[in-house]
Amino acid sequence: MAKVFIYPATSLILSDLVARFGHEPLGSAIAIREHVQTPGFDSPPIQMTSDDPQKGLKWAAVEVPSGIRGRMSLYGPMVEEAEAAIIIDEPELAFGCMGCARTNELLCFMLRERDIPRLELRYPTSKDEGVTFVAAIKEFLVNLEVKKHE
Repeated sequence: MAKVFIYPATSLILSDLVARFGHEPLGSAIAIREHVQTPGFDSPPIQMTSDDPQKGLKWAAVEVPSGIRGRMSLYGPMVEEAEAAIIIDEPELAFGCMGCARTNELLCFMLRERDIPRLELRYPTSKDEGVTFVAAIKEFLVNLEVKKHE
């Protein structure tokens, strides 16, 4: 079983596909759930504490807007934990909206810089492309072998 970072991180479809093939999806749903269920968390609907932008400094410079640093306080640890990644280019909003173009660019850059198995696909625009899209994801996940660090 590999920990697979999914992009867009909000995609329930990708999360489901990764789980169906026996891997652990790393996406925003679980990270946000764990974050907001932390004892003492009292800032809904913002879902962010004043400490989050500070934690995000590990992945984004101080000049970067606090919203990006706040998002990176959630995504950064997952990227570091990821043993593989699936990146979908130009997805429709309904597939998984990430909401922040600069955070998206930073995430994709970080994932591409890591030495991990990675599948990058363009979002399908037809039924035939959709079939090929799902088949490519299935093949990637079925054949995924992860280097274990000792």
